[in-house]
Amino acid sequence: MKLVDKFYINGQWVEPAPGATQADIIDPTSEAVAGKLAMGTAADVDHAVAAARAAFPAWSASSRADRIALLERISAAYQARLPDLAAAVRQEIGAPVTLATNVQAAIGLGQLQATLQALRDFEFESARGKSHVLREAIGVAALITPWNWPLNQIAAKVAPALAAGCTVVLKPSEIAPLDAQIFAEIMDAVGTPPGVFNMVFGEGGVVGAALSSHRDVDMVSITGSTRAGVEVAISAAPTVKRVAQELGGKSPLIVLDDADLQAAVSCGVAQCMMNSGQTCIAPTRMLVPRGQYEQAVQIAAAVANAVKVGDPADAETKMGPISNRGQYDKVQRMIGVGIEEGARVAAGGLGRPEGLERGFYARPTIFADVRNDMTIAREEIFGPVLCVLAYDTEEEAVAIANDTEFGLAAYIASSNAGRARKVAARLRAGNVRINGAMLDITAPFGGYKTSGNGREYGPEGIAEFLESKTVTG
Repeated sequence: MKLVDKFYINGQWVEPAPGATQADIIDPTSEAVAGKLAMGTAADVDHAVAAARAAFPAWSASSRADRIALLERISAAYQARLPDLAAAVRQEIGAPVTLATNVQAAIGLGQLQATLQALRDFEFESARGKSHVLREAIGVAALITPWNWPLNQIAAKVAPALAAGCTVVLKPSEIAPLDAQIFAEIMDAVGTPPGVFNMVFGEGGVVGAALSSHRDVDMVSITGSTRAGVEVAISAAPTVKRVAQELGGKSPLIVLDDADLQAAVSCGVAQCMMNSGQTCIAPTRMLVPRGQYEQAVQIAAAVANAVKVGDPADAETKMGPISNRGQYDKVQRMIGVGIEEGARVAAGGLGRPEGLERGFYARPTIFADVRNDMTIAREEIFGPVLCVLAYDTEEEAVAIANDTEFGLAAYIASSNAGRARKVAARLRAGNVRINGAMLDITAPFGGYKTSGNGREYGPEGIAEFLESKTVTG
């Protein structure tokens, strides 16, 4: 039984303020209570923000060398605790052990190292005309992170904020607190100056709202649902603070008529199903030429049916459970909606996979005969559910791909790189990946439309936490 009953504030592990409650930490593989988590209040937020505010003058005045040295120590300590971090992610969200080790935990280290690379060359001062332009830390940054890729998002926010000279208050997801606890232990062990990094657990409607509305918080960076991002922006508006949002997605994969159909469809299904479909950039709408449609559906169904779903501790498992009860129920409801709307279930469907009687396990599901006006093609399901749509022309494919309120990512499969890049230029999405290309964490990441605003990763990630000052004369 895990007990996470303290917050990290001003360089110390502290008891929650009076009025704090406890929440259950649920093991998604068994649905059993695996631990207890302290849930903070506005008083805990006040404590953490005050510590960050007091630490800001000294940290914002620190040298590039000082910030590099701290991030190097964090990276080394993080690397030493990779096995612990991977085990935590496996337990709290049910990520298969290979995914937890090789991707979930490892990508956090990658973010730290990519930020270090960007910081070494970052231009904090420049001459322009008759002026001197300075880029200075914005102040105290509140960082609100999700449960689906917890370490990636913690590192992708904490590292650039510190690199910019900001002090931070982190609110990790209450569904994924174990890896965050270890991350805070790392920050403590490497001698992070008191108040530069603070962490408080709690509900979004309590701790998240208190942070986003707090007058001594200068910026909020949130990764989460579009609904959560809107709530944070509304809460932040009266204090006119900056809000950076990385939100939902309903990303298309356009399989062009010159693509290797077997490879393109197989790759698309694998990308959709990874992490049990709980990835904001997952390609959940597959657009296929009408003449190749039934063949593509058959390939997709075969790939989905071959996905081994089961115990995350098993090295052969490719897909673990959905991370929590609320999300599992939503996925089941949305599969039901797809059936009710007339989509054809080509693989998967309602309920758990055969042989799994407990746990939040969903079946890898392929829907065929999907129209882009169906609910399952419009709303983010955030589970292992792929919609396959037909198109007649390239123009129509681009129109269908762009016909969404989201714009986080898009994918293209083609044997012609030049053609693929021309199509990419017409897609209204912040990230376009061609022929299964891997995510590049040195390049800017973020969305169009209701998928958010602002950019993370690389130099743009650091710039998000800076103000520009012009000095003339």
